[in-house]
Amino acid sequence: MKFKFIPMLLAASLFIVSCEDNKKEEKAEDSKEKTEKVAAEDFDYTADEFADIKILRYQIPGWENLSLKEQKLVYYLTQAGLSGRDIIWDQNYKDNLKIRKAFENIYSNYEGDKSTEDWKAFETYLKRVWFSNGIHHHYSMDKMKPEFSKEYLNKLLKETNTQLTGEAFDVLFNDKAMKKVNLNEEKGLIKGSAVNFYGDNITAEEVDAFYAEKKSPNPKHPLSFGLNSKLVKEDGKLVEKVWKSGGMYGESIDEIIKWLEKAKGVAENKKQADALELLIKYYKTGDLQTWDDYNVAWVEATEGNIDYINSFIEVYNDPKGYRGSYETIVQIKDFDMSKKMQVLEENVQWFEDNSPIMDEHKKDSVVGVTYKTVIVAGEAGDASPSTPIGVNLPNANWIRTTHGSKSVSLGNIIHAYENAGGSDKLKEFAHDEEEIQLSEKYGAQADKLHTALHEVVGHASGKLNPGVGETKETLKNYASTMEEGRADLVGLYFLMDPKLEELGLTDDYEKLGKAAYNDYIRNGLMTQLTRIELGKDIEEAHMRNRQWVSAWVFEKGKEEGVIVKETVDGKTSFEIKDYKRLRELFGELLREAQRIKSEGDFEAARDLVENYGVKVDQDVHKEVLERNKKFKSAPYSGFINPVLVPEMDDNGEIKTIKVTQPENFEEQMMMYSKNYGFLPEEN
Repeated sequence: MKFKFIPMLLAASLFIVSCEDNKKEEKAEDSKEKTEKVAAEDFDYTADEFADIKILRYQIPGWENLSLKEQKLVYYLTQAGLSGRDIIWDQNYKDNLKIRKAFENIYSNYEGDKSTEDWKAFETYLKRVWFSNGIHHHYSMDKMKPEFSKEYLNKLLKETNTQLTGEAFDVLFNDKAMKKVNLNEEKGLIKGSAVNFYGDNITAEEVDAFYAEKKSPNPKHPLSFGLNSKLVKEDGKLVEKVWKSGGMYGESIDEIIKWLEKAKGVAENKKQADALELLIKYYKTGDLQTWDDYNVAWVEATEGNIDYINSFIEVYNDPKGYRGSYETIVQIKDFDMSKKMQVLEENVQWFEDNSPIMDEHKKDSVVGVTYKTVIVAGEAGDASPSTPIGVNLPNANWIRTTHGSKSVSLGNIIHAYENAGGSDKLKEFAHDEEEIQLSEKYGAQADKLHTALHEVVGHASGKLNPGVGETKETLKNYASTMEEGRADLVGLYFLMDPKLEELGLTDDYEKLGKAAYNDYIRNGLMTQLTRIELGKDIEEAHMRNRQWVSAWVFEKGKEEGVIVKETVDGKTSFEIKDYKRLRELFGELLREAQRIKSEGDFEAARDLVENYGVKVDQDVHKEVLERNKKFKSAPYSGFINPVLVPEMDDNGEIKTIKVTQPENFEEQMMMYSKNYGFLPEEN
């Protein structure tokens, strides 16, 4: 599960108060912070800005301190990740690769006038497609239409001798495939979704019936049916096209396997090597039992400085919640921050025991939760260019319950966001000066802790009732937003708990909690609306969960005046009058969200999300968009990756690996297509 970045909530820096009063350690910390500050000032974090997108760079601090063997491991893992880059493009829409390859050929070979508005529109559209891994917006899921004409595109195609015909051409300008992921059942979950996980003329009901027939060998350890395949009809029967070596996406998967084999050869320890061996076996066979075996091995391989995420994982892009999008993140342990945050890991059972959820839904023993702040060394697939700031895996409930999970906070990604951001929007949308001051002093710390609590405690918390199926089966198209909202609520409830101050994670839990609640309500009811077009419903799972959480507590606390909506001089804001009561409301909603998950109550999930998380107050939305026009900063950010460049000795062996930065977004995207474009246009 991913924790998405919310730009409005991050302030100038993130800082966690240490629980040790050690003068030498504090002095070292001061020196480290000064060094990082100088590095941040010298480093150009912003690479490009276009449309609603800002492209950032990130650094890999401490790279030179890794051994050559560790550097090789990172390099091989990043190469494995990039080798599957084409997969996410094809998963997102069936003609994405055709369109990308045609547009890149035009971009490389057009020799006409590049000063015209039409050419500038072509470049911007190509950049948007690169950023979103396809023709649908990475966040809203809406199809992005070009701001140039059919005639101009035909001119470019002709002058560069490029082929793009039929549906792949027409879809750029017509009203088909308008939504990558549609969650409105009235439009058909599959029929209304352009994502390339299902063949033509397959209905949601047929999908449900197909997987209802599949039985796991061990019902207590349900397999992730559908995770690594496309469901199609052949001779009138539903069959799965499995993503594996020799199967669908086999050309890219063979390259992934090649680099994973190299990574296994330089693994830091046996457990890490054994996990890599199982991942390789999974890619070779497509066997879902092997996938579970791999996840158990991976979650128990906690030693070493290097870790990774790789394969078909998150199911947000499947309107039915079965199929995993390809993604990879390669990580280097951030020893300092991980040590500071280990306190949450060590106290996770306390949080479970003191949660407001029903006793029968609490775990007697929360096992194997590990939380680390990591330094990202490379990302690909669904994690790039747009990246999460936190990840908690594996997703299988039974593995998390029995073997634990790994939670990571992507430290250098957050650091890059900080140094490219500002506080002007906070001042525009906050209710008053006190709210601004609280956010400036505690907001960043609250964000960091909310991410940690969401990932470590939230996703690990609670259990299903006996006999209740996996959440994707019971809550269906509401599973993702319900899970993310439930984890958010765990964090919100405990962010105003004296336990955080007792653990040394803040110097004032009340002010921390107030800052967190102010920021969350402001974002959930207002500022996140800058990300969607006027008149549109909310579709993205994280945006939905932030609104249904905020809107529910706002409504339930209305009579008591817990949160008051005010409009002064045409500017709306929300003022929290009773923080203690708001915390109780967060607890009540958490109790209900956990009940819904534990009991598999689809009707209650649908009512909660549809009534509070989908529809937007159009007057507030219009106002927010108008007020936001004064800010030049793009609402969405993403990253180009540092480039790892191996240097060879006379025997052809790697002697060192250097970290370089690409000049710009276009350079990296074109290089990736050239070096990692392993799939054909149709798959």
